[in-house]
This record gives sequence, C-alpha cells and structure tokens, in this order.
Amino acid sequence: MKTNRWRTLQRIIQLGVACICMGAVSAQAIAARVAVVLSDDAAPYQEVYQAIRTYLNNTSHEAIRVYAERLTPAALTDARLAVAVGVGAAEALALLPDGPPVLTVLVPRAWYLKTGRIRLGADGRRSVSAIYLDQPFDRLALLIRLALPDVRKVGVLLSTEQSGVISELDSALRAQGLGLVYATLTPGERPITPLQTVLTEADMLLALPDPQVFNRNTAQSLFLTSYRYHDPILGYSHSLTRAGALLSLHSSPVQIGRQAAESIKNVLQSGTVRLPPPAYPQYFSVSINDQVARSLGFTLPSEAALEKRLKGEN
Repeated sequence: MKTNRWRTLQRIIQLGVACICMGAVSAQAIAARVAVVLSDDAAPYQEVYQAIRTYLNNTSHEAIRVYAERLTPAALTDARLAVAVGVGAAEALALLPDGPPVLTVLVPRAWYLKTGRIRLGADGRRSVSAIYLDQPFDRLALLIRLALPDVRKVGVLLSTEQSGVISELDSALRAQGLGLVYATLTPGERPITPLQTVLTEADMLLALPDPQVFNRNTAQSLFLTSYRYHDPILGYSHSLTRAGALLSLHSSPVQIGRQAAESIKNVLQSGTVRLPPPAYPQYFSVSINDQVARSLGFTLPSEAALEKRLKGEN
C-alpha cells in the first residue's frame, strides 16, 4: 500500500513539475502586441498591415490596427512596439511621446532624417527606426545603366527638403559613368521652367519620392514636358509606371510589409526591444510601360531580367 501511495505521489509531483515547466514556457511565449498605425484607410497602408498580420499569424505575436486620426494613449496600451505606416501615422505617434518604440515604414528618407526621427525620438526617450520608401541610389544608378545604356546625363528636380541628397546621388551615378543635372525648386515655384532647363542637358528624368515635385497636380505636365524632349522617366512606384513613366523601381506595400514583419519578429525575440538601423527596402520590383517604350522608341530588357541583374543573379 505504501509503495502504491508513493508511486501515486511521485506521479502527482511529476505532473505538477511538468505543469510548472509548461507554465514557464507559456509565460515566455505570451504574445507581444504590435500596434500598426495607418495614416488612413488607403489601399497601400492596408496592404502593409495585412502583410504584417499574415506573417505574425505564424508567431505568438499579435498585430492590432489603429488609424492615425483615432490614435490615443489607450490604443497603445500593452503594445511593445508601434509600426507607423506612412508619414501621417508617424506624425500622429510623435504627438504621444510616451509610447513604445516606433518603426516607421513607407516614409521618404529625406523626411525621416530631417524631421521624423527627431520628432518621434522625443529627445532620446524613445527608440525609432525606419524602412524607407526610397530605393538606394546605387540600385537606381545600376538600373539606369542596365535598362538605358545610351544615357549619359540624368536629370533630377529636387525640393529644398531633398537638396541634401545631391552629393550622395551624384556619387552613385558617377560610379556607373553617369552625370547629374539638377535643379532645386523653391517653395511655391512651378516646376516646368526649371524642368525645361534640366531637360536641355539631361538624357532622362529621375523621379524621386518628393511630394513637392511629383504629385497629382504636377505629374501630367512633368510627363508631357519630358516626352517633348524625348527624355524617358524613371519613376518610384507602379502607379507612376501606369501614369506614364517608362519604367519604375519600387517596393510594393506587400514587400515593405514583409520586411517590416521580419524586423518585428527579430526585434521581439529578446526581452528588450532594440530596433535595427534605418534601412532601404530589401525587396523590390521593376515595372515597364510597354506603350511608352514603343512611343519613345526604346527596347528594354524584360522586368524579370532587370530584377535578376539588380539582385546580382546571373
């Protein structure tokens, strides 16, 4: 009898210890909450959120969606990390300086370096980082060389917000044997006159994600003016390709969302949230407007071939 009781007691203790161990594992695997703040309900922002949510579904973490206009301190309760999708979301988070660390995505590099990181950082009280909307200049320069081998001078229109990138862009172009012709727009200046000055020397126009230069009010006139000079345009989004750019180098919201989700997973593996340095998009695509190519008389490699070469694949 005593032996049976002892065996029973042993099993009880073993089960109890197992439960304690399982409890410890469960405590370690408690889902971390990630607040994904969207600038508005536009499709690109929603696609980033869905990509993050889909990826995190395979982990113990949880993504909640919050809109910038409804953002309150309560919405960030228990969030270990906030992801700001777009400048509007980042600006809204900057008004709540006591929140969690912030990873900003789909934001222009110039805005982040000049304004975003300072406002979001709250005088060093909060960790911040970014995945830029922009493509790295060396990737853009290589695409120009691969797709348009006859180009010698690249034209660019810049707002004063972007003027600090001139030296970096010039260096990347020179590495591919290309020259830079640029003009800087003063606030409120119409872009056509400086554009014409640039196009008299340049062989093509490189569009950068600068809303003061390329926006829905200026895009059509910039396209038409460039094509009167027979100069192709390299854009930064698939929508610009559809609108009339010869080709574009861009990262889709899904690609940005994937990169953000991978960063989130890495960040949340440790007890302390340590954000990686700001980064350019890791995943990207090339899109070509075949109708524009035929109209301007260009014969380009396929989108797949260009993407493969840009990735360093043979």
